[in-house]
Amino acid sequence: MKPFLDDNFLLNNDTAVKLYHSYAKSMPIIDYHCHLSPKEIYEDKTFSNLTEAWLYGDHYKWRAMRSNGAVESLVTGGEGVEDYDRFLAFARTMPQSIGNPLYHWSHLELRRYFGVYDLLSEATAPMIWEKVNAQLQNGGVSARELIKRSNVEIICTTDDPVDSLEYHIGIQKLEGFETKVLPSFRPDKALEINRATYLPWIAKLGEVTGSPIKSYGELLAALEARVTFFHEVGCKVSDHALDFVPYAPATEQECEAIFAKALSGEAVTFEEENKYKTYTFLFLGRQYTQRGWAMQLHINASRNNNTRMFNKLGPDTGYDSINDSDIAYPLVKLLDTLDQENSLPKTILYSLNPKDNYVIGTVIGSFQTNGVPGKIQFGSAWWFNDTKEGMLWQMNALANLGLLSRFVGMLTDSRSFLSYTRHEYFRRLLCNLLGEWVENGEAPNDMNLLGTMVQNICYNNAKQYFEL
Repeated sequence: MKPFLDDNFLLNNDTAVKLYHSYAKSMPIIDYHCHLSPKEIYEDKTFSNLTEAWLYGDHYKWRAMRSNGAVESLVTGGEGVEDYDRFLAFARTMPQSIGNPLYHWSHLELRRYFGVYDLLSEATAPMIWEKVNAQLQNGGVSARELIKRSNVEIICTTDDPVDSLEYHIGIQKLEGFETKVLPSFRPDKALEINRATYLPWIAKLGEVTGSPIKSYGELLAALEARVTFFHEVGCKVSDHALDFVPYAPATEQECEAIFAKALSGEAVTFEEENKYKTYTFLFLGRQYTQRGWAMQLHINASRNNNTRMFNKLGPDTGYDSINDSDIAYPLVKLLDTLDQENSLPKTILYSLNPKDNYVIGTVIGSFQTNGVPGKIQFGSAWWFNDTKEGMLWQMNALANLGLLSRFVGMLTDSRSFLSYTRHEYFRRLLCNLLGEWVENGEAPNDMNLLGTMVQNICYNNAKQYFEL
């Protein structure tokens, strides 16, 4: 029987042990997609207690606490609720979460960052609370210190086109902080023409660019100006949340009329929305290609499912799920339209629904052109899929249908500075997968070949792919 979370956790054969400890473990991290706050990095945020560091904004933990019967005030906070009460509610949840990767991640975080090897439960909560808080209150566990201790070389945050990027610019001027923190261009609000956020966002974009936006042509010009600004600040990647993949060919004149309807407060039909999204997306894709960016498409999420709780708490609070919209036809048409113009940027495709694994695994092979290794990527197992099983599904699908060796590897997709143990989790699974192939005679027992492959997936491929 193996001890829980020992040095060879998830490494079930000798080859896996060698690959992880000799090749994967010490590789730097490139976190090319996350939701960390550049403001908190710039200000080197410190944390008053473990709840603030661990539970604020972490809807993975929130969902588990709700499933364990915690009232909402103990999950997201409320009047009269102390941070210790919230921590205790999570401690009660932890023994019930065996089988969920949260059980592994949480204990890895306690061990790697705070030297706490006790299992978290209601009984151990007071001791762990005191031990961790003593470290936090000494000031040695700040945001930048956690990044440094995690061996993170590059971070790409997720940023709205109207953002001033003042904190990114400020971070670039910091002395003694070696991690690059780069913006990512996330123009979702520009495409979501039927959401309540659309018109206020258009007004804000006009303010940022110095001229009110009264036509679709002016909108495209403003978006191009913001792409240019992001590029000047070091942006190398864009990101789109496509809850469904649009494809409806349209002319700029048609989109001009659709934009005018929206601007006047008229309802935009679903067909018109599809046309507007398609044309705007293709325009942005061309912009990315001109600047050598990579484009990320996060597909098939169903967001803010619980209307009552959305009205109470807002978005990104854990009330999301997997969507099951069809993606094969519209995704191919979008990529092919850009490819026909030789304007298809490097692209990373993610689907929240694992039913799409083989769709994506085959779609990427249709557009691997222009001599760029792994130009079109099957993105890492994301959100509800970054489980042991989900990561293995994704890697096996990619290996079966493409080249696992060209994979750009793991990301955190997190708002927490303590989430970098997810890269360790991924690396262990990768090494064990390759080790199983060796042990079964399905891959050669060549440590130089496999070790290089592991290091490429963990770090080198991403550095080359994003031209960092």
